[in-house]
Amino acid sequence: MTTFRLALIQLLVSPVKLDNLRRACGFIKEAAQQGAKIVALPECFNSPYGTKYFSEYAEPIPGESTQALAEVAKECGIYLIGGSIPEKDGERLYNTCAVFGPDGSLLVKHRKIHLFDIDVPGKIRFQESETLSPGNSFSVFDTPYCRVGVGICYDIRFAELAQIYTRRGCQLLVYPGAFNMTTGPAHWELLQRSRAVDNQVYVATASPARDDKTSYIAWGHSSVVNPWGEVIAKAGSEETVTYSDIDLQYLAEIRQQIPIHSQRRSDLYSIEAKDQDTEQPLH
Repeated sequence: MTTFRLALIQLLVSPVKLDNLRRACGFIKEAAQQGAKIVALPECFNSPYGTKYFSEYAEPIPGESTQALAEVAKECGIYLIGGSIPEKDGERLYNTCAVFGPDGSLLVKHRKIHLFDIDVPGKIRFQESETLSPGNSFSVFDTPYCRVGVGICYDIRFAELAQIYTRRGCQLLVYPGAFNMTTGPAHWELLQRSRAVDNQVYVATASPARDDKTSYIAWGHSSVVNPWGEVIAKAGSEETVTYSDIDLQYLAEIRQQIPIHSQRRSDLYSIEAKDQDTEQPLH
């Protein structure tokens, strides 16, 4: 199958975890009914986003939230990229995305690699590292359609991660993310288009819906960008489900027309991953 449907759920997150889970599962079922084969939730879909909330809403994996996701993935027969939740593991907290297969099995647990520590004077200061620990592994999973790489929000700023995923055969990169009203209008779309063109892959982002009453206001605009760098689907700021058909034949044509993967000067430069996973030849 060279074409499949992707759905991005831009959830309006409330302070009530059970309400977030109930509504997320409802949207997942709706997306599956609309033909989506892969469905993605936003970053921190089960809790408000903020360092003061992470410990209160944190839970182990498996736990209440991921059990609900596993069950709905199995019920709908889809691949489910579970946004992210605050994960508690011993004394540490992580910002973690759990991915489930059509049989409800846990395929990948991506702990956010790059923590969101920024300070833009007069606009925003946020330090995830005050409460969270970083993950230390790459996260890739296979589907009958293509191989998918997963990052969370701030991970998208690091081109090396996308390059490594692409070299490992990923044709779709999915980043649940909650950019804000400062970085969102400046960099959200720019970064997605950059990663897509750099690697000739599809790039998708799933954001929470915007809620102007919260302390951290998400930008919204969940999007899909194709390998040519075009935005082919984009939400507004409100709660919604955004769909896009991912065309892998089109991806192959772009790579044939502009064959950057075979033209790289590995005799002059390289991107090195520190783990032992193998990479695939790209054409």
